[in-house]
Amino acid sequence: MTSHWEDFYAKHLPPNCFEDNRSLLKEFCDRHYKLKSHIVLVTSGGTTVPLEHNTVRFVDNFSAGNRGSASAEYFLEHGYAVIFMHRTKSLEPFSRHFTGQQLLDMLELHEEGMSTTITVKPDSVDVLAPVLDKYKNAQETHRMLYITFTSVVDYMWLLRAACESLALFERNAVLFLPAAGESEPANLSDFYVPQDEMPTHKIQSGHGAPTISLQLVPKMLAPLVSLWVPHAYVVSFKLETDEALLIAKSRESLNKYKHKLVIANILQTRKNRVVFVTPSSNYEIVLTKDQALSGLEIEEPIVADVVRRHQDYIRESEQQTHQ
Repeated sequence: MTSHWEDFYAKHLPPNCFEDNRSLLKEFCDRHYKLKSHIVLVTSGGTTVPLEHNTVRFVDNFSAGNRGSASAEYFLEHGYAVIFMHRTKSLEPFSRHFTGQQLLDMLELHEEGMSTTITVKPDSVDVLAPVLDKYKNAQETHRMLYITFTSVVDYMWLLRAACESLALFERNAVLFLPAAGESEPANLSDFYVPQDEMPTHKIQSGHGAPTISLQLVPKMLAPLVSLWVPHAYVVSFKLETDEALLIAKSRESLNKYKHKLVIANILQTRKNRVVFVTPSSNYEIVLTKDQALSGLEIEEPIVADVVRRHQDYIRESEQQTHQ
């Protein structure tokens, strides 16, 4: 008898360009394994649930990828190689700082005869230069790989492919999963329409309101932790709206899936407060108003704490090996 997640893969085809992405993941991981790098997979942004094969209509969610894109930058600062697996058109590291017209407003156009040049406005150099410097460094050192997804099916296939390539890192790999299956429900769709129950063409409104049957997306933390990357340091996220449920639901997830850490937050305060929940303890990271006004992002201390815990995990594992 197959499990829910095995049945999911059996019934859903991989996305377009899946083999190309799998090759990119393998090449990136092989290179950084030879360099003895620490590596992290950061998932970011929400997923769509198509309602037709030739998709016109779909169910979506509000996640813009703020936490994932910011965290990827901070992992780079700590020396990690980063696989940034994100929703198409969601926020990305570095460019996230300049949304909308902000970047264009920093530029000036100069035309002299047949020659046109573009420069950065003097008062914008101090804003743009540090971000550009970090971006160039990540590109030149080949420490960032961008992989995109759109639907929940895309995400599931790419998550498994990433884990296949990360498995050889064992304890040197971190999976930081704001968009994972046991994560924030605002990010990854909890429900989907099976492909064999989906109409081929656009649902016609003239036929009346459609009846759509949704099924639960399988929780991929189960095979991920037990089979795919059993030695990695796996971090999931939990979003709740009821403070009374936050710790209990997080510890329930840890007990069920046996991963290392849940980062829990309440919807209304997620940008300035999170709770780190382990099997034996929990503690808060809180961003004060003064820190927020100074430009500090809560993802900076979050990632610093995860890196510290990951290093401790590696040391403890090495000690146990030598005993």
